[in-house]
Amino acid sequence: MEQATFGSRVRQIAARLRANMRRVRQIFASRRERASKLTYPLRPGQRPQDILAILILTVGISIILFDIPSYPWIRSLPSEYWATFNFFTDLGKAHWVLWSTGLVCLALLAQNAAQLTFRLRMTVGAVFTYAGFVFYCVAATGILAILFKWSLGRARPKLFEELGPVKFDLLAFNSSYTSFPSGHSTTIGAVATALALIFPTYRWLIVVFAFWVAFSRIMVGAHYPSDVIAGTLLGFTFTFFTARALARRRIGFYYTKNGTVMPIISQRSAKFCLAAVWYAMRGRRRAVQMTTRAGAGAAHTTQDPS
Repeated sequence: MEQATFGSRVRQIAARLRANMRRVRQIFASRRERASKLTYPLRPGQRPQDILAILILTVGISIILFDIPSYPWIRSLPSEYWATFNFFTDLGKAHWVLWSTGLVCLALLAQNAAQLTFRLRMTVGAVFTYAGFVFYCVAATGILAILFKWSLGRARPKLFEELGPVKFDLLAFNSSYTSFPSGHSTTIGAVATALALIFPTYRWLIVVFAFWVAFSRIMVGAHYPSDVIAGTLLGFTFTFFTARALARRRIGFYYTKNGTVMPIISQRSAKFCLAAVWYAMRGRRRAVQMTTRAGAGAAHTTQDPS
């Protein structure tokens, strides 16, 4: 009996997951026409050719001026520097971002959000949208970084004394030749850009924190400065254009009158949503709509043989 109940519960959750995924696809499909009509010209510095120019300029200058002296300088520093930066450099790993955001999305897809109150439904929709946004950007940029680094085959700093900082061996398929671009920096660039777009009030704090995480890859001797610059630009660029695509569909983001991408949920709405979640968790407010409860109670009364 317990096994049957557990099995039916699993099938119910699986059906809900499929239904919610169909609904997500329908939302994107229904706004395709809107996206094709709503366009905002990119500002100078945001156009693909401008970003490519910034990439070529900054990476080129870094290779000439910073890559050569960086590794010997880092090795001359006391070990405490390495220990300090090594403590938080793994924040740039993609797996913890993918696991956390992926599980959040799956958990929310398994919920029957239609029966929740308005504010809780809004919370579920916002959290799912932004968690899915972060997951997609980190996963996609991670794949791009892997393709670039394994194709370009730049020697890592540990081979500096043997090969120097500009040794490239195309399609070497050797982990010692996967320095450019930095995968950690790509991840932190994507995460920081996503969070800065979701929480614009804290944009500069996020940027500064991301800078030190990316810079830590240089300080632990894993990458050259040009690797970090290229990875960060890759993460930023992909995430920024993904947010623009969502804003054109008015999913998670929207365009202001001057063409700036902003989160669709305001600070005021976010506070109300957080309050609703807090009060529901403490039992001070209901989580399910009254009509849903009444309907469930009526159905139970009808099915009761007594």
